Amino acid sequence: MATEFTLEELSKLTGESIERLSAWQARGLIGEGDGDQFDQRDGARAEMIRDLLRRGIELDAIAKVFEQPDSEVRHFLERCAVDFSRPTYSVGQAAELTGLEIEQLRRLMEAMGIHGSGNVLDDEDIEMLRGSKIALDTGYREDGLLQLLRVWADTLDRAADATQRTTHFYMYDRMLAAGVSEAEADAAGETLDPLVEPAILYFFRKGMARADREDTLLHLSEELGRHEHGDVPGQLQAAIVFVDLSSFSPLAEAMGDVAAAEVLQRFASLVRISAEQHRGRTVKQIGDGFMLVFPDARSAIACSLDIDTKSQEETQFPALRSGVHWGSVLYREGDYVGATVNLAARLVSVAEPHTVLVTSAVRQAAAGLAGLEFVRLGKRRLKGLATEEVLFEVRLEGATSAEKVLDPVCRMEIGPGEVAARLSLEGEERAFCSDDCLRKFVADPKRYSSAPSPSVASTG
Repeated sequence: MATEFTLEELSKLTGESIERLSAWQARGLIGEGDGDQFDQRDGARAEMIRDLLRRGIELDAIAKVFEQPDSEVRHFLERCAVDFSRPTYSVGQAAELTGLEIEQLRRLMEAMGIHGSGNVLDDEDIEMLRGSKIALDTGYREDGLLQLLRVWADTLDRAADATQRTTHFYMYDRMLAAGVSEAEADAAGETLDPLVEPAILYFFRKGMARADREDTLLHLSEELGRHEHGDVPGQLQAAIVFVDLSSFSPLAEAMGDVAAAEVLQRFASLVRISAEQHRGRTVKQIGDGFMLVFPDARSAIACSLDIDTKSQEETQFPALRSGVHWGSVLYREGDYVGATVNLAARLVSVAEPHTVLVTSAVRQAAAGLAGLEFVRLGKRRLKGLATEEVLFEVRLEGATSAEKVLDPVCRMEIGPGEVAARLSLEGEERAFCSDDCLRKFVADPKRYSSAPSPSVASTG
């Protein structure tokens, strides 16, 4: 049986003004006639109308979509209508039901992503808040719990978004293009539903096993005096690595977004595999760069060199560069912040292609590591930092050199057997990874004249 609302109640549920809802009702988009009774379908419609208007779609067009009997929008609205039939509670009622003070309740709600729409809560929200109250009563610090809730909310929101979008792009659209009806495509998409919750639990358990191991090692390191116990919660010693593609922008411009995305996917695979093998953790990806964290400087160096070596084994692949720093960091909401992180980020921005740039702190922490040589580059002042840093390039001892050339257009490194075209201009020969890059160079050679000609890339 449909749950009925007054216009005032619908306004509180949706966060829309009474005047706006009345205007939509007058257009026949919500409600029936001139009555003051609405149901959960009207709530779903009101939220959909608001979102479509924000995207610049006119009310007349919205009305036409709502009138189509087999529209995907109508199926979506029917699913969303269920949410408006659930019992709801105000902030005051939630405080009484959970035993939380209102201000503390609001802080927890913010961390959980419950805001807007009049701060209306449902039974699932209440249960999550009750669980939070138990954790607080047990002794969990509020600032730590808030961090944890934000990480859970952000991570699982991203997982849900990825699930919906990949299903849409790689299944739903292709089925429609093959002549399958929208109803059949919807039903096929739902076959993934039984996998979602077990998958979340599976990956969480695997992550917890690894996190538990790392936490135990951290405790042992502190007890044995290898690591200092931080003065504030979340403070620890770590090696931070930033690694990126040294010429991704010209590559994307020359080859297009799709081809560049494929290169980026290959790069991401190299980084994640190497980080896992060297007991590191991928903190985040920012465009064409990655931030990694390691419990020791030796592993950070080994991983950085390994990533570069593997990248040079790839065919037609851009050069990489890395920056590594060791020091005190603060762990906050699944991320690492502080001066150590900032310095590592600055290092990668000034590193040359195929260079692993490190600080004296890294060199000292990795002392005694066999098979490496540290080449002193002298003191340098890095952007945004007040003091100069002594920098080193770290290399594998006895590294051989494999000659590669640089495509002046896309800046891709190509081996002798990978050259698709050559051109001699003013006595200098240039090599290209494709005929397309050759054509672009011929059309505007001055544009690419600043690009380096043949380079020598080091391999392990």
